[in-house]
Amino acid sequence: MKINKKKFIYLISPNRITKNFYKNLKLVFKTNKVSIFQMRLKKYSMNQKMIIGKKIKNICKVNKVYFLVNDDPWLAKKLDADGCHLGQNDMKIKEARDILGNKIIGITCHNSIKLAKIAIKSNPNYLAFGAFNKTKTKKTKYQATTKILNDVNKLTKIPIVAIGGINSNNYKNLLLNKADFLAISSYIWNNKKYKPKQAIEILR
Repeated sequence: MKINKKKFIYLISPNRITKNFYKNLKLVFKTNKVSIFQMRLKKYSMNQKMIIGKKIKNICKVNKVYFLVNDDPWLAKKLDADGCHLGQNDMKIKEARDILGNKIIGITCHNSIKLAKIAIKSNPNYLAFGAFNKTKTKKTKYQATTKILNDVNKLTKIPIVAIGGINSNNYKNLLLNKADFLAISSYIWNNKKYKPKQAIEILR
């Protein structure tokens, strides 16, 4: 997974896919700031996820954005996605690797250096930490600080993803503390002030 410093955004889908979503996704991708897109749909059936996933995958392919599926390596395989993201309660990295082979597998490590050390042994493609700020996208039990970024960067060269309430006011501090990617959702999709394309263009 090559890191392009200009494409530092790891975009996560909104919780609900509206009819304007695909049009907005294309506009957001045209800004050339997104490296990775994660489909995270908790309230949709498997059939709906397949239909939505195929559309998203095609848009990602055209725009050279990695397409990942949240939580479900089997769905990632069915969609022939570029990989999947695992939470701590999901399948182990090794099992996911057996299903997906050499594709991208990332894992949540919350705010824990211990979890990071365990994950590193399984050679994931990235480590995700958070939440760095309050977020409305999902309930967060764990609060992370920039110290975890600095500590993990001393341990490994595996790319680091920062997540949680990231917006135009706080994103630069995470990049300065050597987060490789910033996982963003509600700032783009639920921004009361800006449309998705305008919201992402502010992040430079």
